[in-house]
Amino acid sequence: MEDTQETNETESTAASSSEGTARVTAREARHRRQEKVGLVTSDKMQKTVVVRVERQVQHPKYRRYIRRRKKFLAHDDIGAKVGDIVRILETRPMSARKRWRVVEIVQKAR
Repeated sequence: MEDTQETNETESTAASSSEGTARVTAREARHRRQEKVGLVTSDKMQKTVVVRVERQVQHPKYRRYIRRRKKFLAHDDIGAKVGDIVRILETRPMSARKRWRVVEIVQKAR
């Protein structure tokens, strides 16, 4: 009798955990937040850093790869410094230009 109660409990917890993952995957399928990796170029502000993200795009006519750079303002609770390579995640607007937050420091500056 006890064995059947234990299996019923484990089945119910397994079912509830699978429902939870189904909700998460449906939410992720609807909108996955962008992640970017870049170099911190300025930390002069309080809890805000400027992150420079580089990407390479192919020139439409000449087929050579060109480097494109863009700067993002990111909210920083971690304490990233100039020269750190960080991962930033898209988030809700925090100010007029700040729509990213620092998730982790990938590599510390030397």
